[in-house]
Amino acid sequence: MARNTDPALRDEERVELAAVVEALGNSSRLVSLLRYIGEKHFAGESDQLSEYNIATEVFGRSKTTFDSGEDAIARVEAHRLRKRLKEFYEGAGKDHPLQLSIPPGSYAPIFRRESVALAPPPQSGEAGILSAPHPGGKIAQQRQTEPVRSVPPAARLKLLLQRSLRIWLFALIAVAVLLTAWGARHFLRTRRTADFAYAPNAAQTGLPASAAAPVPLRLLAGYSGKPQVDSSGAVWQEDHYVHGGGSWRRTEGFVARTSDPLLFRQWRTGDFEYQIPLQSGVYELHLYFVSSDRASENLSTFNVRINGNLVLPGFDVNADALGDNIADERVFRDISPGRDGILRIGFGSERGAPQLNAMEILPGMPRQQLPIRLVTQLSSFTDRNGQVWRPDTYYMNGRLSPQQQQITGSTDPDLFAAERFGHFTYAIPVDPRDRYTLVLHFAEFYFGTQAAGGGVGSRLFRVLCNGNTLLDNFDIFKEAGSLHALTKTFNHLKPTAQGKLDITFEPIVNNATVSGIEVIDEGP
Repeated sequence: MARNTDPALRDEERVELAAVVEALGNSSRLVSLLRYIGEKHFAGESDQLSEYNIATEVFGRSKTTFDSGEDAIARVEAHRLRKRLKEFYEGAGKDHPLQLSIPPGSYAPIFRRESVALAPPPQSGEAGILSAPHPGGKIAQQRQTEPVRSVPPAARLKLLLQRSLRIWLFALIAVAVLLTAWGARHFLRTRRTADFAYAPNAAQTGLPASAAAPVPLRLLAGYSGKPQVDSSGAVWQEDHYVHGGGSWRRTEGFVARTSDPLLFRQWRTGDFEYQIPLQSGVYELHLYFVSSDRASENLSTFNVRINGNLVLPGFDVNADALGDNIADERVFRDISPGRDGILRIGFGSERGAPQLNAMEILPGMPRQQLPIRLVTQLSSFTDRNGQVWRPDTYYMNGRLSPQQQQITGSTDPDLFAAERFGHFTYAIPVDPRDRYTLVLHFAEFYFGTQAAGGGVGSRLFRVLCNGNTLLDNFDIFKEAGSLHALTKTFNHLKPTAQGKLDITFEPIVNNATVSGIEVIDEGP
Protein backbone atom coordinates (compact mmCIF):
# COMPACT_ATOMS: atom_id res chain seq x y z
CA MET A 1 0.00 0.00 0.00
CA ALA A 2 1.34 3.42 -0.95
CA ARG A 3 1.97 5.87 1.86
CA ASN A 4 -0.57 8.68 2.18
CA THR A 5 1.00 11.94 1.04
CA ASP A 6 -1.56 14.27 2.64
CA PRO A 7 0.24 15.61 5.78
CA ALA A 8 -3.01 16.46 7.57
CA LEU A 9 -4.53 13.03 7.02
CA ARG A 10 -1.24 11.32 7.85
CA ASP A 11 -1.13 13.17 11.16
CA GLU A 12 -4.72 12.14 11.82
CA GLU A 13 -3.79 8.50 11.14
CA ARG A 14 -0.88 8.77 13.59
CA VAL A 15 -3.20 10.17 16.28
CA GLU A 16 -5.65 7.31 15.72
CA LEU A 17 -2.87 4.72 15.88
CA ALA A 18 -1.67 6.23 19.18
CA ALA A 19 -5.21 6.09 20.55
CA VAL A 20 -5.51 2.40 19.72
CA VAL A 21 -2.07 1.66 21.19
CA GLU A 22 -3.17 3.36 24.43
CA ALA A 23 -6.40 1.37 24.43
CA LEU A 24 -4.46 -1.92 24.15
CA GLY A 25 -2.96 -1.12 27.55
CA ASN A 26 -0.68 -3.81 28.96
CA SER A 27 -0.91 -6.20 26.01
CA SER A 28 2.76 -5.87 25.11
CA ARG A 29 2.71 -8.31 22.18
CA LEU A 30 -0.20 -6.58 20.47
CA VAL A 31 1.31 -3.14 21.13
CA SER A 32 4.63 -4.25 19.61
CA LEU A 33 2.86 -5.73 16.59
CA LEU A 34 0.67 -2.66 16.01
CA ARG A 35 3.59 -0.24 16.37
CA TYR A 36 5.63 -2.28 13.85
CA ILE A 37 2.70 -2.32 11.41
CA GLY A 38 2.28 1.43 11.86
CA GLU A 39 5.99 2.12 11.28
CA LYS A 40 5.95 0.17 8.02
CA HIS A 41 2.74 1.88 6.91
CA PHE A 42 3.99 5.42 7.53
CA ALA A 43 7.34 4.58 5.91
CA GLY A 44 5.54 3.41 2.76
CA GLU A 45 6.78 -0.16 3.32
CA SER A 46 3.50 -2.04 3.77
CA ASP A 47 4.66 -4.57 1.18
CA GLN A 48 7.22 -5.75 3.75
CA LEU A 49 4.49 -6.76 6.20
CA SER A 50 4.85 -10.52 5.72
CA GLU A 51 4.45 -13.38 8.19
CA TYR A 52 8.18 -14.08 8.07
CA ASN A 53 9.19 -10.46 8.78
CA ILE A 54 6.69 -10.10 11.63
CA ALA A 55 7.74 -13.36 13.27
CA THR A 56 11.45 -12.55 13.06
CA GLU A 57 11.47 -8.77 13.59
CA VAL A 58 8.64 -8.39 16.13
CA PHE A 59 8.57 -11.68 17.99
CA GLY A 60 12.27 -12.59 17.83
CA ARG A 61 12.05 -15.80 15.83
CA SER A 62 15.24 -17.00 14.11
CA LYS A 63 15.69 -15.72 10.55
CA THR A 64 17.32 -19.00 9.52
CA THR A 65 15.09 -21.59 11.20
CA PHE A 66 11.65 -19.96 11.40
CA ASP A 67 8.99 -22.31 9.99
CA SER A 68 5.43 -20.99 9.64
CA GLY A 69 4.16 -24.57 9.41
CA GLU A 70 5.34 -25.17 12.97
CA ASP A 71 5.18 -21.66 14.42
CA ALA A 72 2.01 -19.64 13.82
CA ILE A 73 3.02 -16.75 16.11
CA ALA A 74 2.41 -14.03 13.49
CA ARG A 75 -0.98 -15.39 12.42
CA VAL A 76 -2.14 -15.93 16.01
CA GLU A 77 -1.16 -12.45 17.22
CA ALA A 78 -2.60 -10.80 14.09
CA HIS A 79 -5.89 -12.61 14.73
CA ARG A 80 -5.89 -11.38 18.34
CA LEU A 81 -5.15 -7.85 17.16
CA ARG A 82 -8.04 -7.89 14.65
CA LYS A 83 -10.35 -9.08 17.44
CA ARG A 84 -9.22 -6.31 19.82
CA LEU A 85 -9.63 -3.66 17.09
CA LYS A 86 -13.18 -4.88 16.46
CA GLU A 87 -13.97 -4.73 20.19
CA PHE A 88 -12.44 -1.25 20.47
CA TYR A 89 -14.47 0.21 17.60
CA GLU A 90 -17.64 -1.42 18.88
CA GLY A 91 -17.03 0.18 22.27
CA ALA A 92 -14.88 3.13 23.31
CA GLY A 93 -13.81 3.96 19.75
CA LYS A 94 -17.17 3.73 18.03
CA ASP A 95 -17.42 7.52 17.61
CA HIS A 96 -13.93 7.92 16.11
CA PRO A 97 -14.34 9.42 12.62
CA LEU A 98 -11.15 7.66 11.43
CA GLN A 99 -10.91 3.96 12.22
CA LEU A 100 -8.09 1.43 11.80
CA SER A 101 -8.46 -2.16 10.58
CA ILE A 102 -6.25 -5.01 9.36
CA PRO A 103 -8.11 -7.13 6.79
CA PRO A 104 -7.88 -10.95 7.07
CA GLY A 105 -5.16 -12.42 4.84
CA SER A 106 -3.08 -9.26 5.09
CA TYR A 107 -0.93 -7.46 7.64
CA ALA A 108 -1.22 -4.02 6.02
CA PRO A 109 -3.37 -1.50 7.95
CA ILE A 110 -6.31 0.35 6.45
CA PHE A 111 -7.58 3.68 7.82
CA ARG A 112 -11.14 4.43 6.79
CA ARG A 113 -13.37 7.34 7.65
CA GLU A 114 -16.65 6.45 9.35
CA SER A 115 -19.83 8.52 9.38
CA VAL A 116 -20.66 9.36 12.99
CA ALA A 117 -24.36 9.24 13.77
CA LEU A 118 -25.72 12.52 15.09
CA ALA A 119 -27.90 12.19 18.18
CA PRO A 120 -31.35 13.84 18.00
CA PRO A 121 -31.76 16.96 20.14
CA PRO A 122 -33.07 16.25 23.64
CA GLN A 123 -36.77 16.90 24.12
CA SER A 124 -37.88 19.80 26.24
CA GLY A 125 -37.49 19.09 29.91
CA GLU A 126 -35.12 16.12 29.42
CA ALA A 127 -31.51 15.91 30.45
CA GLY A 128 -28.93 15.42 27.67
CA ILE A 129 -25.46 13.82 27.40
CA LEU A 130 -22.53 16.01 26.43
CA SER A 131 -19.67 13.95 24.92
CA ALA A 132 -16.22 15.21 24.09
CA PRO A 133 -13.23 13.32 22.70
CA HIS A 134 -10.59 12.61 25.33
CA PRO A 135 -6.96 13.25 24.28
CA GLY A 136 -6.35 9.49 24.53
CA GLY A 137 -9.18 8.71 22.17
CA LYS A 138 -11.70 7.84 24.90
CA ILE A 139 -15.06 9.51 25.25
CA ALA A 140 -15.72 11.44 28.43
CA GLN A 141 -19.34 11.84 29.30
CA GLN A 142 -20.93 14.51 31.48
CA ARG A 143 -24.61 14.66 32.36
CA GLN A 144 -26.30 18.01 31.89
CA THR A 145 -28.49 18.76 34.88
CA GLU A 146 -29.99 22.08 33.88
CA PRO A 147 -33.47 21.97 32.30
CA VAL A 148 -33.47 22.42 28.54
CA ARG A 149 -35.20 25.58 27.38
CA SER A 150 -37.40 25.53 24.28
CA VAL A 151 -35.59 26.56 21.10
CA PRO A 152 -36.93 29.52 19.08
CA PRO A 153 -37.99 28.67 15.47
CA ALA A 154 -35.14 30.73 13.93
CA ALA A 155 -32.54 28.98 16.09
CA ARG A 156 -34.10 25.62 15.33
CA LEU A 157 -33.85 26.32 11.58
CA LYS A 158 -30.22 27.32 12.03
CA LEU A 159 -29.53 24.08 13.94
CA LEU A 160 -31.15 21.99 11.19
CA LEU A 161 -29.09 23.76 8.54
CA GLN A 162 -25.90 23.10 10.52
CA ARG A 163 -26.76 19.41 10.80
CA SER A 164 -27.55 19.17 7.10
CA LEU A 165 -24.22 20.81 6.35
CA ARG A 166 -22.41 18.28 8.54
CA ILE A 167 -24.16 15.36 6.80
CA TRP A 168 -23.23 16.74 3.37
CA LEU A 169 -19.66 17.27 4.55
CA PHE A 170 -19.35 13.65 5.68
CA ALA A 171 -20.84 12.47 2.37
CA LEU A 172 -18.35 14.57 0.38
CA ILE A 173 -15.44 13.21 2.44
CA ALA A 174 -16.63 9.63 1.83
CA VAL A 175 -16.84 10.25 -1.92
CA ALA A 176 -13.36 11.80 -1.89
CA VAL A 177 -11.93 8.78 -0.05
CA LEU A 178 -13.52 6.40 -2.58
CA LEU A 179 -12.20 8.41 -5.52
CA THR A 180 -8.73 8.53 -3.97
CA ALA A 181 -8.75 4.76 -3.44
CA TRP A 182 -9.89 4.18 -7.03
CA GLY A 183 -7.20 6.51 -8.33
CA ALA A 184 -4.48 4.78 -6.27
CA ARG A 185 -5.59 1.37 -7.49
CA HIS A 186 -5.63 2.57 -11.09
CA PHE A 187 -2.17 4.12 -10.63
CA LEU A 188 -0.71 0.95 -9.12
CA ARG A 189 -2.19 -1.17 -11.88
CA THR A 190 -0.81 1.18 -14.53
CA ARG A 191 2.61 1.25 -12.85
CA ARG A 192 2.71 -2.55 -12.58
CA THR A 193 1.88 -2.77 -16.28
CA ALA A 194 4.64 -0.30 -17.11
CA ASP A 195 7.17 -2.31 -15.11
CA PHE A 196 6.97 -5.09 -17.68
CA ALA A 197 6.61 -2.79 -20.73
CA TYR A 198 4.16 -5.07 -22.53
CA ALA A 199 1.87 -4.07 -25.38
CA PRO A 200 -1.94 -3.99 -24.87
CA ASN A 201 -2.41 -6.60 -27.60
CA ALA A 202 0.41 -8.86 -26.36
CA ALA A 203 -1.85 -11.92 -26.51
CA GLN A 204 -2.03 -11.50 -30.28
CA THR A 205 1.45 -10.23 -31.09
CA GLY A 206 3.54 -11.79 -28.29
CA LEU A 207 6.01 -9.92 -26.14
CA PRO A 208 9.28 -8.76 -27.62
CA ALA A 209 12.02 -11.29 -26.98
CA SER A 210 13.83 -8.76 -24.79
CA ALA A 211 10.78 -8.34 -22.50
CA ALA A 212 9.65 -11.97 -22.20
CA ALA A 213 11.11 -14.42 -19.70
CA PRO A 214 13.29 -17.19 -21.19
CA VAL A 215 11.60 -20.58 -21.43
CA PRO A 216 12.25 -23.17 -20.05
CA LEU A 217 12.13 -21.09 -16.88
CA ARG A 218 13.18 -22.77 -13.64
CA LEU A 219 13.05 -20.78 -10.40
CA LEU A 220 14.11 -21.78 -6.87
CA ALA A 221 11.54 -20.04 -4.68
CA GLY A 222 13.06 -17.95 -1.90
CA TYR A 223 16.62 -18.54 -3.15
CA SER A 224 19.19 -15.91 -4.07
CA GLY A 225 22.57 -16.90 -5.38
CA LYS A 226 24.32 -18.63 -8.24
CA PRO A 227 22.37 -20.90 -10.64
CA GLN A 228 22.08 -24.54 -9.58
CA VAL A 229 22.25 -27.62 -11.84
CA ASP A 230 19.98 -30.62 -11.17
CA SER A 231 20.59 -34.32 -11.85
CA SER A 232 19.31 -33.98 -15.43
CA GLY A 233 21.67 -31.09 -16.17
CA ALA A 234 18.87 -28.48 -16.10
CA VAL A 235 19.77 -25.05 -14.70
CA TRP A 236 17.66 -23.49 -11.91
CA GLN A 237 17.79 -19.72 -11.33
CA GLU A 238 17.38 -17.62 -8.21
CA ASP A 239 13.89 -16.35 -7.35
CA HIS A 240 12.51 -13.40 -9.34
CA TYR A 241 9.33 -12.05 -11.02
CA VAL A 242 7.75 -12.30 -7.55
CA HIS A 243 5.98 -9.74 -5.34
CA GLY A 244 5.37 -10.22 -1.62
CA GLY A 245 6.13 -13.03 0.80
CA GLY A 246 9.39 -13.88 2.50
CA SER A 247 11.94 -16.69 2.34
CA TRP A 248 13.78 -18.99 4.68
CA ARG A 249 16.03 -22.02 4.38
CA ARG A 250 14.94 -25.52 5.18
CA THR A 251 16.80 -27.43 7.87
CA GLU A 252 19.09 -29.90 6.15
CA GLY A 253 17.61 -33.38 5.96
CA PHE A 254 16.38 -36.12 3.66
CA VAL A 255 13.55 -35.42 1.22
CA ALA A 256 11.73 -38.47 -0.13
CA ARG A 257 10.48 -38.93 -3.72
CA THR A 258 13.12 -36.78 -5.40
CA SER A 259 16.54 -37.17 -6.95
CA ASP A 260 17.05 -33.38 -6.71
CA PRO A 261 17.03 -32.21 -3.07
CA LEU A 262 18.43 -28.83 -4.24
CA LEU A 263 14.86 -27.90 -5.25
CA PHE A 264 13.72 -28.13 -1.63
CA ARG A 265 16.41 -26.27 0.32
CA GLN A 266 14.34 -23.13 0.87
CA TRP A 267 10.78 -21.80 0.74
CA ARG A 268 8.95 -18.66 -0.27
CA THR A 269 6.13 -18.17 2.20
CA GLY A 270 3.40 -15.66 3.03
CA ASP A 271 0.99 -14.16 0.51
CA PHE A 272 2.83 -13.62 -2.77
CA GLU A 273 2.33 -13.51 -6.53
CA TYR A 274 4.54 -14.27 -9.50
CA GLN A 275 4.07 -11.95 -12.50
CA ILE A 276 5.97 -13.57 -15.35
CA PRO A 277 6.12 -11.88 -18.79
CA LEU A 278 5.75 -14.51 -21.52
CA GLN A 279 5.35 -14.54 -25.25
CA SER A 280 1.95 -15.78 -26.38
CA GLY A 281 1.69 -19.55 -26.55
CA VAL A 282 0.93 -22.69 -24.58
CA TYR A 283 3.05 -23.64 -21.57
CA GLU A 284 3.24 -26.35 -18.94
CA LEU A 285 3.61 -25.31 -15.29
CA HIS A 286 5.17 -27.44 -12.54
CA LEU A 287 4.98 -26.36 -8.89
CA TYR A 288 7.22 -28.08 -6.33
CA PHE A 289 6.43 -28.33 -2.61
CA VAL A 290 7.68 -30.09 0.50
CA SER A 291 6.01 -30.04 3.90
CA SER A 292 8.01 -29.17 6.98
CA ASP A 293 8.09 -31.26 10.17
CA ARG A 294 4.80 -30.79 11.97
CA ALA A 295 1.85 -32.78 13.28
CA SER A 296 0.07 -34.24 10.27
CA GLU A 297 -3.38 -33.64 11.74
CA ASN A 298 -2.90 -29.84 11.84
CA LEU A 299 -4.22 -28.51 8.55
CA SER A 300 -2.26 -25.65 7.00
CA THR A 301 -4.13 -24.82 3.82
CA PHE A 302 -3.70 -22.12 1.20
CA ASN A 303 -5.03 -21.26 -2.26
CA VAL A 304 -3.23 -21.09 -5.60
CA ARG A 305 -4.60 -19.09 -8.54
CA ILE A 306 -3.43 -18.87 -12.13
CA ASN A 307 -4.48 -15.66 -13.88
CA GLY A 308 -7.14 -15.23 -11.20
CA ASN A 309 -8.59 -18.75 -11.59
CA LEU A 310 -8.53 -20.95 -8.48
CA VAL A 311 -6.55 -24.10 -9.37
CA LEU A 312 -5.60 -25.42 -5.92
CA PRO A 313 -8.32 -24.57 -3.37
CA GLY A 314 -7.53 -25.32 0.27
CA PHE A 315 -4.22 -26.95 -0.69
CA ASP A 316 -2.32 -28.71 2.09
CA VAL A 317 1.19 -29.87 1.16
CA ASN A 318 1.36 -32.44 3.94
CA ALA A 319 -1.94 -34.06 2.94
CA ASP A 320 -1.12 -33.97 -0.77
CA ALA A 321 2.31 -35.56 -0.34
CA LEU A 322 1.05 -37.99 2.34
CA GLY A 323 3.56 -36.89 4.95
CA ASP A 324 6.31 -34.57 6.07
CA ASN A 325 9.58 -34.20 4.15
CA ILE A 326 8.11 -35.82 1.02
CA ALA A 327 8.54 -33.99 -2.29
CA ASP A 328 5.26 -33.04 -3.95
CA GLU A 329 4.74 -31.79 -7.50
CA ARG A 330 1.61 -30.43 -9.19
CA VAL A 331 1.34 -30.14 -12.98
CA PHE A 332 -0.85 -27.80 -15.05
CA ARG A 333 -1.00 -28.05 -18.84
CA ASP A 334 -2.39 -25.46 -21.30
CA ILE A 335 -1.12 -22.47 -19.34
CA SER A 336 -0.95 -19.14 -21.20
CA PRO A 337 -0.26 -15.52 -20.21
CA GLY A 338 -3.15 -13.09 -19.88
CA ARG A 339 -4.11 -10.56 -22.53
CA ASP A 340 -1.45 -8.25 -21.12
CA GLY A 341 1.29 -10.83 -21.72
CA ILE A 342 1.73 -11.62 -18.01
CA LEU A 343 1.28 -15.02 -16.37
CA ARG A 344 0.11 -14.42 -12.79
CA ILE A 345 0.47 -17.19 -10.23
CA GLY A 346 -0.90 -16.14 -6.85
CA PHE A 347 -0.52 -17.84 -3.47
CA GLY A 348 -2.99 -16.74 -0.76
CA SER A 349 -3.48 -17.74 2.87
CA GLU A 350 -6.42 -19.80 4.08
CA ARG A 351 -5.83 -21.77 7.30
CA GLY A 352 -2.09 -21.40 6.92
CA ALA A 353 0.56 -19.47 5.07
CA PRO A 354 1.31 -20.41 1.45
CA GLN A 355 4.66 -22.01 0.71
CA LEU A 356 6.50 -22.87 -2.49
CA ASN A 357 9.90 -24.47 -3.10
CA ALA A 358 10.38 -24.27 -6.86
CA MET A 359 8.61 -23.50 -10.13
CA GLU A 360 9.17 -24.69 -13.68
CA ILE A 361 7.63 -23.35 -16.89
CA LEU A 362 8.15 -25.42 -20.04
CA PRO A 363 7.02 -25.02 -23.67
CA GLY A 364 3.79 -27.02 -23.76
CA MET A 365 1.63 -29.03 -26.14
CA PRO A 366 -2.03 -27.98 -26.64
CA ARG A 367 -4.38 -30.18 -24.58
CA GLN A 368 -1.62 -32.65 -23.74
CA GLN A 369 0.97 -33.00 -21.02
CA LEU A 370 4.58 -33.52 -22.05
CA PRO A 371 5.70 -37.18 -21.88
CA ILE A 372 7.45 -38.39 -18.72
CA ARG A 373 10.30 -40.87 -19.13
CA LEU A 374 12.26 -42.21 -16.15
CA VAL A 375 15.24 -44.52 -16.13
CA THR A 376 16.35 -46.21 -12.91
CA GLN A 377 19.82 -44.69 -13.13
CA LEU A 378 21.64 -41.78 -11.48
CA SER A 379 22.05 -39.79 -14.70
CA SER A 380 19.84 -38.99 -17.68
CA PHE A 381 19.78 -41.15 -20.79
CA THR A 382 19.02 -40.28 -24.43
CA ASP A 383 17.60 -43.11 -26.55
CA ARG A 384 18.06 -43.79 -30.27
CA ASN A 385 15.04 -41.59 -31.08
CA GLY A 386 16.55 -38.61 -29.30
CA GLN A 387 14.13 -38.88 -26.38
CA VAL A 388 15.57 -37.87 -23.01
CA TRP A 389 14.92 -40.10 -20.00
CA ARG A 390 15.26 -38.43 -16.62
CA PRO A 391 17.25 -39.97 -13.74
CA ASP A 392 15.25 -42.05 -11.29
CA THR A 393 12.86 -39.91 -9.21
CA TYR A 394 9.35 -39.87 -7.66
CA TYR A 395 10.15 -43.21 -5.94
CA MET A 396 9.94 -44.32 -2.33
CA ASN A 397 11.76 -47.37 -0.95
CA GLY A 398 13.47 -50.08 -2.92
CA ARG A 399 17.14 -50.06 -3.90
CA LEU A 400 19.00 -49.05 -7.04
CA SER A 401 21.39 -51.59 -8.52
CA PRO A 402 23.68 -50.95 -11.55
CA GLN A 403 24.01 -53.84 -14.01
CA GLN A 404 27.08 -54.81 -16.03
CA GLN A 405 25.33 -57.48 -18.07
CA GLN A 406 24.10 -56.69 -21.57
CA ILE A 407 20.50 -57.53 -22.44
CA THR A 408 19.00 -58.48 -25.78
CA GLY A 409 15.68 -57.68 -27.40
CA SER A 410 15.99 -53.86 -27.32
CA THR A 411 17.35 -51.24 -29.68
CA ASP A 412 18.34 -49.27 -26.56
CA PRO A 413 20.21 -51.76 -24.33
CA ASP A 414 21.61 -48.90 -22.23
CA LEU A 415 18.07 -48.32 -20.97
CA PHE A 416 18.66 -51.47 -18.88
CA ALA A 417 21.94 -50.40 -17.29
CA ALA A 418 20.32 -50.55 -13.83
CA GLU A 419 17.20 -51.63 -11.96
CA ARG A 420 15.20 -50.59 -8.90
CA PHE A 421 14.32 -53.67 -6.89
CA GLY A 422 12.53 -54.54 -3.64
CA HIS A 423 9.11 -53.33 -2.47
CA PHE A 424 8.68 -49.75 -3.72
CA THR A 425 6.31 -47.16 -5.14
CA TYR A 426 6.31 -44.24 -7.58
CA ALA A 427 4.02 -41.19 -7.35
CA ILE A 428 4.22 -39.64 -10.81
CA PRO A 429 2.62 -36.16 -11.11
CA VAL A 430 0.24 -35.54 -14.02
CA ASP A 431 -2.57 -33.17 -14.94
CA PRO A 432 -5.65 -34.79 -13.31
CA ARG A 433 -7.98 -33.97 -16.22
CA ASP A 434 -6.46 -36.46 -18.68
CA ARG A 435 -6.00 -40.22 -19.18
CA TYR A 436 -2.57 -41.75 -19.60
CA THR A 437 -0.69 -44.67 -21.12
CA LEU A 438 1.86 -46.32 -18.83
CA VAL A 439 4.78 -48.27 -20.34
CA LEU A 440 6.99 -50.37 -18.02
CA HIS A 441 10.38 -51.80 -19.08
CA PHE A 442 11.71 -54.96 -17.40
CA ALA A 443 14.57 -57.43 -17.66
CA GLU A 444 15.48 -60.46 -15.52
CA PHE A 445 19.07 -59.80 -14.44
CA TYR A 446 19.42 -62.34 -11.65
CA PHE A 447 17.39 -65.51 -11.86
CA GLY A 448 18.22 -67.83 -14.71
CA THR A 449 21.82 -66.68 -15.05
CA GLN A 450 24.62 -69.19 -14.55
CA ALA A 451 25.52 -67.67 -11.17
CA ALA A 452 22.05 -67.54 -9.66
CA GLY A 453 20.31 -70.49 -11.24
CA GLY A 454 16.56 -70.58 -10.73
CA GLY A 455 13.98 -70.26 -13.45
CA VAL A 456 10.21 -69.96 -13.79
CA GLY A 457 8.62 -68.94 -10.49
CA SER A 458 11.87 -67.65 -8.99
CA ARG A 459 10.60 -64.04 -9.03
CA LEU A 460 6.91 -63.19 -8.84
CA PHE A 461 5.48 -59.75 -8.12
CA ARG A 462 2.46 -57.57 -8.55
CA VAL A 463 2.11 -54.09 -10.12
CA LEU A 464 -0.77 -51.78 -9.18
CA CYS A 465 -1.74 -48.28 -10.31
CA ASN A 466 -3.95 -46.19 -8.03
CA GLY A 467 -5.10 -49.40 -6.33
CA ASN A 468 -5.97 -51.26 -9.54
CA THR A 469 -3.95 -54.38 -10.36
CA LEU A 470 -2.06 -54.15 -13.67
CA LEU A 471 0.11 -57.28 -13.31
CA ASP A 472 -0.39 -60.20 -10.90
CA ASN A 473 2.02 -63.09 -10.30
CA PHE A 474 4.17 -61.43 -12.92
CA ASP A 475 7.15 -63.62 -13.94
CA ILE A 476 9.69 -61.89 -16.21
CA PHE A 477 11.68 -65.09 -16.78
CA LYS A 478 8.57 -67.03 -17.80
CA GLU A 479 7.69 -64.46 -20.48
CA ALA A 480 11.11 -63.32 -21.75
CA GLY A 481 13.82 -65.51 -20.22
CA SER A 482 17.00 -64.13 -18.69
CA LEU A 483 18.73 -60.91 -19.84
CA HIS A 484 16.02 -60.11 -22.39
CA ALA A 485 13.98 -56.90 -22.55
CA LEU A 486 10.26 -57.09 -21.79
CA THR A 487 7.80 -54.21 -22.16
CA LYS A 488 4.27 -53.97 -20.72
CA THR A 489 1.80 -51.25 -21.79
CA PHE A 490 -1.38 -50.13 -19.99
CA ASN A 491 -3.86 -47.66 -21.46
CA HIS A 492 -6.46 -45.17 -20.25
CA LEU A 493 -5.23 -44.83 -16.67
CA LYS A 494 -7.03 -42.27 -14.56
CA PRO A 495 -4.98 -40.16 -12.09
CA THR A 496 -5.91 -39.58 -8.48
CA ALA A 497 -7.67 -36.37 -7.47
CA GLN A 498 -4.21 -35.15 -6.36
CA GLY A 499 -2.92 -35.54 -9.93
CA LYS A 500 -0.79 -38.65 -9.40
CA LEU A 501 -0.26 -42.05 -10.95
CA ASP A 502 0.61 -44.03 -7.82
CA ILE A 503 2.41 -47.15 -9.04
CA THR A 504 3.17 -49.92 -6.53
CA PHE A 505 5.63 -52.77 -7.11
CA GLU A 506 4.73 -55.48 -4.58
CA PRO A 507 6.82 -58.67 -4.15
CA ILE A 508 5.18 -62.10 -4.01
CA VAL A 509 8.27 -64.30 -4.38
CA ASN A 510 11.59 -62.46 -4.02
CA ASN A 511 11.84 -58.81 -5.11
CA ALA A 512 9.93 -56.74 -7.62
CA THR A 513 12.02 -54.93 -10.26
CA VAL A 514 11.78 -52.29 -13.01
CA SER A 515 14.27 -50.51 -15.28
CA GLY A 516 12.26 -47.82 -17.08
CA ILE A 517 8.90 -46.03 -16.83
CA GLU A 518 7.07 -43.97 -19.44
CA VAL A 519 3.87 -41.96 -18.96
CA ILE A 520 2.20 -40.66 -22.14
CA ASP A 521 -0.83 -38.34 -22.21
CA GLU A 522 -3.47 -39.90 -24.48
CA GLY A 523 -4.69 -36.45 -25.54
CA PRO A 524 -8.20 -35.31 -26.46
